[in-house]
Parts: sequence; C-alpha cells; structure tokens
Amino acid sequence: MNRQRGFTLVELIIVMVIVGALAGILMVFFKPAMQNYLSAGQRAAMTDLADGAMRRMVRDIRVSVPNSVREISSRCIEMIPTSSGGRVRMAPDTVWDTASPGNPSMALDTNLPTNGFDVMTPIMTQPTVGDWVVIGNQATEDVYAGITRYRIAGVQTAPAANVGTLRLTFSSSPPAQFPVGYDGGRYVVVPQAQQAVSFVCLNAGIDASGTGTGTLFRVANYGFNSPGTCPAAGSAPILATHVQTCNFNYNPSAGVTAQNGYVEITLQLTDHGESVSLYYGAHVDNVP
Repeated sequence: MNRQRGFTLVELIIVMVIVGALAGILMVFFKPAMQNYLSAGQRAAMTDLADGAMRRMVRDIRVSVPNSVREISSRCIEMIPTSSGGRVRMAPDTVWDTASPGNPSMALDTNLPTNGFDVMTPIMTQPTVGDWVVIGNQATEDVYAGITRYRIAGVQTAPAANVGTLRLTFSSSPPAQFPVGYDGGRYVVVPQAQQAVSFVCLNAGIDASGTGTGTLFRVANYGFNSPGTCPAAGSAPILATHVQTCNFNYNPSAGVTAQNGYVEITLQLTDHGESVSLYYGAHVDNVP
C-alpha cells in the first residue's frame, strides 16, 4: 500500500504565521540598524561635499592679494586670488649695467613711475600678457580700484641670469606708479581669466521635508567690482547644495598687528532631516 506524504493545510498556515511573526520581530531590530547605516552614508556624502567647498574657499583666501579680502555681507565674501609671485629687483645690477650699458637691468623704484621690472626669484606659474601685477597693496579698495595693480604687456627672459629670471613690462600711460616708498620688494600676479572671486550663498534655509534650500556658488571673472557689491551668481560653478546655514565673518586685524586677518566660515548642509555642520578658520597674511 502506497502512503502519500506531505503537509496539511493547517501545518502550512501555522508555519506561515510563525515565519511572519519571526520576520516582524527581526524587522524591529534590523530596521533601526539599516536606517542608521543609510543615514551614516548620507551624512558622509554631505560631509565630503561641505569639506570640499570649505577647502576651496580657504585655498582662495590664503593665496589672495594682501588686504584684498572683504566681507560684503554675512553670506558673501570677496577676494582677489593670485597665481604666482616673488621678489622684484629693487636696485640696479652694477656689474651687468657696466658690461652692457645699452641693455641695463630694470630695477623697481617705487618713488618713480616705471614701465616694468626684473623678477629675481624663480616662478612656478609664469604670468602671461594681460595678467595683472600687484605691488604694495595696503588698503583694500586700492587693488579693486586699480591703484596698486597694472596690466602686463610683456613677459621676456631677463638679459642675464644674475639680472633676474623674467622681465615684466606694463601697458599703462602714463607709466605705472606703485605706492611711493614701498620697499618690501614683493609682487603678486592676478590672472586676467579669473580676476576677483566671490563666494555667494543664496536662499539658505530649510523646507518642510527637512532639506536645506540654499546653494553656495564660486563667482569669478566678473572684473574687480570696485563698489563692493555682491556679484550675481548666474551660471557660476556650484560648490554645495542643500545649504541650511552659511555664514562668513572676516576680522581684518585679528592678530597683534593689523597685518594678520582671520576669516571664519560656517556651513551647514541638511538633507531630509540629516544634517552636518562644519566650521573652518583661515588666517590671512596682509603683509604687502
């Protein structure tokens, strides 16, 4: 006699009820763990985004023309980043000038107008025609107004190694007149393709879903904006989205002397209730 083996309907129902109960119990324990895992990934992504934005801002601040950083508002800060710089010749090279009277060294005498000077130090990023040279900027508005910057008209190799590494000439009429009496011997170059740079934070806040509504932009190549108004962001590159809070604070004389400034940056990003807040500080060397 053949016996048929299997499960009865009642047994199947009992097994299904038990499995469902176990699944429900497991969900109670695993759901928070899974949610925490997803939230940690979300916060890590926002932290990476905020940190990248902060680092870009701090880099531009630290390489800016001395005394060019200015806080236009708590959500807009402006500066003029440089691409290179070094030391200028401040006195003639008497040996070369005697040997080559028709092609003398070109020294910078800030007491007189000049059409150029010899660069004494090696330069990693060579300036190009159209870039700007800034020397002796001691007042913030001077570099924006064009008092301490002049456009490069020529970039040549210096006539001899002991004379310098480069010779920069200017396209200005009358000739360039840098701040009278400045004897620091330093210059910086501002790329024409970038000019002044502003970091602009627009529409910061939070919506009903717990997501930041603001956007942080880096705005460049709009000129030098002498009146000191925040430029329009337009289609400028976006550094961060989901911005809930954004704040800039610049103290131009944070040290013992007025030659050291300090920029404080606060940035908070929020996405569906998950939030990260970063605070950065950047020292500003205002020695021209």
